[in-house]
Amino acid sequence: MITKDLLPMEAKLVADLPDDGAWQFEPKWDGFRALVFRRDDDVEIMSKSGKPLSRYFPEIVHLVRNVDCREFTLDGELILPIGGVLSFDALQARLHPAASRIERLSRETPAQLMLFDCLMADGRNLLDRSLAERRSHLEVFHQAHGGPSLLLSDRTLDIGVARSWLARGGGALDGVVAKRLDEPYRFGERAMLKVKQHRSADCVVGGFRRVKEGEGVASLLLGLYDDAGRLNHVGFTSGIAASERTGLLGRLEPLIKAPGFTGKAPGGPSRWNDGQESEWEPLRSDLVVEVLYDQVTGGRFRHGTKLLRWRPDKAPGQCLMDQLIHEVRPAELATMNHMTEES
Repeated sequence: MITKDLLPMEAKLVADLPDDGAWQFEPKWDGFRALVFRRDDDVEIMSKSGKPLSRYFPEIVHLVRNVDCREFTLDGELILPIGGVLSFDALQARLHPAASRIERLSRETPAQLMLFDCLMADGRNLLDRSLAERRSHLEVFHQAHGGPSLLLSDRTLDIGVARSWLARGGGALDGVVAKRLDEPYRFGERAMLKVKQHRSADCVVGGFRRVKEGEGVASLLLGLYDDAGRLNHVGFTSGIAASERTGLLGRLEPLIKAPGFTGKAPGGPSRWNDGQESEWEPLRSDLVVEVLYDQVTGGRFRHGTKLLRWRPDKAPGQCLMDQLIHEVRPAELATMNHMTEES
């Protein structure tokens, strides 16, 4: 029986896609994972952590309630196009206590629901059916009820096409997910595989944070120059080997100099501001590192980055904001949805 307290099937991060021929591959869109339950007029949207999302997306509730089908359960992704791109920040802005603000945002920047699995259709429980059969039911459902805000995610059985998505997708993908064609839906288990799309950027080390106890560098603060020549804080990297933290501190301390960042600065007080205790130390803009990142939100790396190498051959002034690949553009999304046919 499908109940609202069940958690969606999740993915395990892997380095490469499986190639034994028994898999379905899907684009991984950058949004909020959601299970959508409909029974008569009762509609509920649940996050992957089991928290209700319905009050934050009234336009999706309205959309689902107007589907001419009385009982179904769908697995998908809430996505939100705004300002030409799919914006994770705009999704997060919906998680607000004020109902009036949520209602206004739902009208000004409506969300969309991208579907990739069908767990119940027309009151028929499909959990024990294979993915291949569930996908057939999902395609029938979408053909009957889909529209501009109720989308069907693409899929392919060809690993070459899936790998081309990773290679050609640019900013259009968060990665690619692989699901076994012959397996039932496994609630709450990491039964899928995911390869994330990573990109690299050369960044100026504009500051650092010290370890809380002892001597050493906890993290490097990363910056990129904008068109006005300002160095903006865009994220951090903390993947520094324990054996190198103390030696790195000796390398950085001679470079300590305000302001470090001349545009957007890291949060927290600095010892260069009114003599307050420092949470981060600004550096002269001499050092450049190459880092690996996954997603960009609001002009900065959403997650911590991986330090790949130091770049003594790179001039700091060459480290520009235009290196960053931003969120999905709706035109890219449409292109990706036709990649299988083109291939």
